[in-house]
Amino acid sequence: MCGRLSQYSGIHDFVAALSMPNALVNHIGDLPLERYNAAPTTQLALFHQEEGFLHADMVRWGWRPHWAKDRAAPINARVEKVAHGPFFRAIWPHRAIVAINNWFEWVDEGGSKKQPYLIRRQDRAPILCAAIGQYPSVGRQPTEHDGFVIITADSAGGMVDIHDRRPVALSPELAREWLDPATPKERAEEIALHQGEPTDVFEWFKVDRAIGNVRNQGAALIAPVNPTPG
Repeated sequence: MCGRLSQYSGIHDFVAALSMPNALVNHIGDLPLERYNAAPTTQLALFHQEEGFLHADMVRWGWRPHWAKDRAAPINARVEKVAHGPFFRAIWPHRAIVAINNWFEWVDEGGSKKQPYLIRRQDRAPILCAAIGQYPSVGRQPTEHDGFVIITADSAGGMVDIHDRRPVALSPELAREWLDPATPKERAEEIALHQGEPTDVFEWFKVDRAIGNVRNQGAALIAPVNPTPG
């Protein structure tokens, strides 16, 4: 999975997609997020559940443990290793959902520059990505060490032609189970490993190369295009 995504809907659109009856503790606000071209280190809306409430906070995309100061903070974690490797051990119990509208990948099609593709659900519903992180909790304020990573798995079907990795996207029912602190760690690992949304839920198409500049924003970036070669 390449490090670029869109999160432009309002927080209540994402809450509606989760279909959670829990009261929302909203630290984000009600306006559309309008992040059409979000890159690593961007503050993104992250959901977690605590004391019976659904919490929405802005958290940095990317995290590393305090002892890994010699490397950049990863933005993704491979589902095959995340539950048992030492790097993410501290945050594996802290499950979250990052709801996105789409993500982007770049494909070498023989031109002078790689061609960006947008991947989204065919029904245009938010994509509920499994994540883990260090984030504000009841009684604790945000800190500079907060952050999250998106869990990724192997792509399948035609999506392999776009990229060999993709986010672990969950159905609303499984997203709610993933968020529930009462869900055992073993069950959470099973969900992430084997129960992500299938490839045929998604569609993908070419978009303008302007998405490559992180300063560019706006709805025009997510529109389909037929670019000229090169």
